Amino acid sequence: MLQRIFAGLLCGLLLNVLATVSPAADRPPNVVLIYADDLGYGDLGCYGAKGWKTPHLDKLAADGVRFTDFYVAQAVCSASRTALLTGCYPNRVGILGALGPQSKNGIHEGETTIAEVLKPRGYATAIYGKWHLGHHQKFLPKRHGFDEYFGLPYSNDMWPYHPGVANLSMEERLKRWPHLPLIEGDNVINPQVTAEDQPNLTTWYTERAVKFIESHMARPFFVYVPHSMPHVPLFVSDKQRGKSDQGLYGDVIQEIDWSVGQITTTLDRLGLTDNTLVIFASDNGPWLTYGNHAGSSGGLREGKGTSWEGGVRVPCVMRWPGKIPAGHVCREPAMTIDILPTLAALSGAELPKRPIDGLDIWPLISGQPNAKSPHEAFYFYWGQHLQAVRSGNWKLHFPHDYISTTPDNVGGNSRPGKPATKKIDLALFDLEADRNETTNVAEQYADLVARLTTLADKARADLGDSATKQIGSGIRKAETVE
Repeated sequence: MLQRIFAGLLCGLLLNVLATVSPAADRPPNVVLIYADDLGYGDLGCYGAKGWKTPHLDKLAADGVRFTDFYVAQAVCSASRTALLTGCYPNRVGILGALGPQSKNGIHEGETTIAEVLKPRGYATAIYGKWHLGHHQKFLPKRHGFDEYFGLPYSNDMWPYHPGVANLSMEERLKRWPHLPLIEGDNVINPQVTAEDQPNLTTWYTERAVKFIESHMARPFFVYVPHSMPHVPLFVSDKQRGKSDQGLYGDVIQEIDWSVGQITTTLDRLGLTDNTLVIFASDNGPWLTYGNHAGSSGGLREGKGTSWEGGVRVPCVMRWPGKIPAGHVCREPAMTIDILPTLAALSGAELPKRPIDGLDIWPLISGQPNAKSPHEAFYFYWGQHLQAVRSGNWKLHFPHDYISTTPDNVGGNSRPGKPATKKIDLALFDLEADRNETTNVAEQYADLVARLTTLADKARADLGDSATKQIGSGIRKAETVE
């Protein structure tokens, strides 16, 4: 009898030990999602950057996958982040442009973020960085699935020192741009972020992310690090100041790379690397009007604020050892709206109850043979105006005005230039042969123009189009405050 009791106790103890040290494969993957602000397609070493070095990001690409044709849904802050976190075109959920301190709207409580998708699967969730889906308390991250939040509610230039109001008295400045707050949880912990604070932002976000990983390593975690940089005004800490060959912009990029290195080193140190998917991308292309304080589109046409490739195509690298083959290059198009459904599939989570636009792109990420984009087309809006559609290698622009930046009209040193306004008529481009969108082949391929126009008409019926005065049947309103 005693032997059976002892054997039973020993067996129970062994099962408890095994449960405690169960292999990582028995739980959903950890996810680290890092999102830069206004970083261009050509700003990483693995995408051809010159003048600065990004060894940690280049290693992520070498150890995993590098996308050549990865897109944001709109080339502007709030719209882009909304698409990433909800898996929806921003037009569907009613958040467009860049919400500022005077904005009354934000993400609707009925929308589902990546954090809310993952939490039912036992994930700890956190965001350290720029939110920009509404700054009123009901819109903040802790109300939308995140356990922890530390960062800015919107862009770091939305303060009284914005170059657009530099010639005004402080009293007049504050009418346009109130003081910039730093928020922790639901509370403002610093109501007046200064130029002495801003150099610390990248470091503060990184330290919080590292501490969060250390504190939650025993369970699946999702940590979102949307950096405030390299959005102007540029700030960098002493540890990277003057370290690049290019100047301040290069220093800032190298500090973001340092941040990535701190996070990946932490994963290595804690033995979490093999069960962690790390994703790095940017919210849109470079803000070219700022000259030497702007990044590079890598030769793509135009930049932030446009539907040209330089505005909407961004660098994206992902790593998950053993699941993503090292050195994989994906040339199929994908978009930030695809991140949410992909993470849902990988974690065994349910998709949002409301319709979304993204699709599972794990076959592309993992390099499965002959994997193709699951999308028939991608749609590029500016505000409520459908400006372009891509299907396969073909991209059709509809007539629209756009801002054009040339070496003659840029600014510099955090002072913007005055870009020219230009107009594009109906134009078709073969992105495989002409990724810089220089040669309009619409007249040679009338059948393709007709097919892409038909796809665009479907999008207009669903998401609307201000150019054709259509209100989409599938759009949902953002939430507002009194």
